[in-house]
Amino acid sequence: MDLMKRTIHMDRVKCSAVAQVTIEDDINITDSRPDVYQLVTEQGCVTVEEVRAVEDHVHIRGTLRFQVLYISDEEVHRPACMEGSLPIEEQVYLNGVSSSDNVTVRAALEDLSVGMINSRKLSVQALANLNLSVETVEEIEAAVGIDGEETVEMKTAPLQALDLVIAKKDIFRVRQELELPGGMPNLFSLLWQTCSLKEMSCRAQDERLALEGEISLFLLYEGEGEERPAVWYEAAIPVRGSVECQGMREGMLENIRFGIGQKEIEVKADSDGEARKICLDLVLDLDMKLYEEIRVETISDLYGVDREIEAVRQPGCCKQLVTKNTGKTKVSGRFAVGTGLPKIQQLCGSFGEIQMGAVEPCPEGLKLTGAVLVRALYTTQDPELPFYCLKDALPFSYVMEVPQTGQDCRYEIEPSLEQLTVSMLDAEEADGKAMLSFHGLICGIQEESMLTSVNVSDLDPEKLSALPGIVAYIVKDGDSLWSIGKKYYVPVARMKEMNDLASEEVKAGDKLLVVKGW
Repeated sequence: MDLMKRTIHMDRVKCSAVAQVTIEDDINITDSRPDVYQLVTEQGCVTVEEVRAVEDHVHIRGTLRFQVLYISDEEVHRPACMEGSLPIEEQVYLNGVSSSDNVTVRAALEDLSVGMINSRKLSVQALANLNLSVETVEEIEAAVGIDGEETVEMKTAPLQALDLVIAKKDIFRVRQELELPGGMPNLFSLLWQTCSLKEMSCRAQDERLALEGEISLFLLYEGEGEERPAVWYEAAIPVRGSVECQGMREGMLENIRFGIGQKEIEVKADSDGEARKICLDLVLDLDMKLYEEIRVETISDLYGVDREIEAVRQPGCCKQLVTKNTGKTKVSGRFAVGTGLPKIQQLCGSFGEIQMGAVEPCPEGLKLTGAVLVRALYTTQDPELPFYCLKDALPFSYVMEVPQTGQDCRYEIEPSLEQLTVSMLDAEEADGKAMLSFHGLICGIQEESMLTSVNVSDLDPEKLSALPGIVAYIVKDGDSLWSIGKKYYVPVARMKEMNDLASEEVKAGDKLLVVKGW
């Protein structure tokens, strides 16, 4: 006799760790760039290029890439930009990892500070967070039926689980040509650029994943002409399309991480031969997991009528969906220009990123805290310092409603900045407003005693002969038709028929006639 089984794929974290890496060095201004008069702002990102695991340790190699916007020390002070990079090499202790494991490292730049040593040298200091994890996919075998000729009584129980169907990484390429609107000067050189994702969403379809969202692009450039004016340009680029994904079906539960990978911005001539066309070529990185929420009837117990059947079990667990939730919250605040800094003449563009703090269970669900780090580039009335940047933070605290958040709950929260507006109140103050969204997948781990196999043997003649052929049985507390039938090797349906029972419900004190072999 064999068990018929349904395979359930469950992803789980084998081991994980969080490490912080400090990167600092002095950087010389490249010969092709002008001297520095005053720093304005900076931005950067961390890329991981090599991950190598050994016993209980992970060796990580990557790069910090940064851009610095500054005012040049020339006869006419103009904005200029310098790009650079610093290597990262770190060994992180990760208990339980082995050389054969596939380690995922997610890197995030927590802090970047650039200081001016002299007009040709800058000091760069950065703090990067490295989140390391090793995920495995376990195959859970759930017994759902029996293949054999033996007469077997079988009891089933429903099992709900998340079945991991697809786990892979993919890319979605965005190519867009933009043309500068009339009235703006031709583009001589790019000085500064920012690119961010907004309101990204996805939906599982048959054999493909549909994507929708927006890319927010900001450019500061030097225009053509004798005065070489510094001009800014903003655009919202729609993202619509799909990624082919074999095995995907409509209705699957998506857990997708989005990120901007490679990005290239090129200036081209338009039909009149003027540099007014901006070509964006961007790669969107997708880390995809898709699940199916399944419900199967599994064998919880069984016994033989004419053979001795012993159930063999072992402990197991299944991943179950608690909830998939999306929440939004608004934050606002006022930003003041610091003492001695140039006053605001006009705001050019605002940029923000979410820095998550803590995710803590609370009576209503999960409490999420953190801050939106905001930068607002503006022009001034000071010809010595024509541009400057306002920097501040908007703290947030939001409670995502979750039905239950026990110790066995696992949650993945993906924040995104949907909207950010910074408005000028006066020359010394600005008002900031942001809309944040949080996509949460909360799962529970259910411990189960899994039936793995059965041992079949002939009935013990002595044990069988010791059982009476007919029993007038009085039901005791805790008894059920199942337990009585299992004790006397009698099918449940047979006892129901013999005692004219409409259901399997019995209570203490009920009298039953049990006939062996009837």
